[in-house]
Amino acid sequence: MHVTPALVARQHEWVRGRADRVVGLVNDVRTDLGDLFGTDVDPVTATQYRAAVDEVFADGDLAVNVAALVALLRDLDVETDYPGFVVDELLGRELAGMLAGNQPFRLLGEATFHYADVHVHDGDAGTDDLDAALAAGFQTRLPGWNWTETESPFGV
Repeated sequence: MHVTPALVARQHEWVRGRADRVVGLVNDVRTDLGDLFGTDVDPVTATQYRAAVDEVFADGDLAVNVAALVALLRDLDVETDYPGFVVDELLGRELAGMLAGNQPFRLLGEATFHYADVHVHDGDAGTDDLDAALAAGFQTRLPGWNWTETESPFGV
């Protein structure tokens, strides 16, 4: 793979154009996790998703890495899937963490990836993991969780 500014731009447009699929997954994950943790989580709109995608791709250092992972996952399919389980999980988890942001959000995005991944089964291995990674990363990055909207009592 040859990563160029043009490839980054193409991946940006592809991820932005995935709003119809990803926003539904984000909201499903938020509803499920909200129920599990006994809290209400605000849903995400396509407009919020696209703005977050633009924010990620505006940071060139982040954008080049996100674009490379997106391109790899878009092209990845392992015959009979199981032998490729490790590589698509690794790439998906890493992408979710990058999209989520700095710690502790990065770790939450990675963990949420695995939850989202077991609920996405409508494409090949790479596309399923890509959709799960986008949903996990952006659902973590975007506001709507009550605990992220208050100041931590642990700051000194």
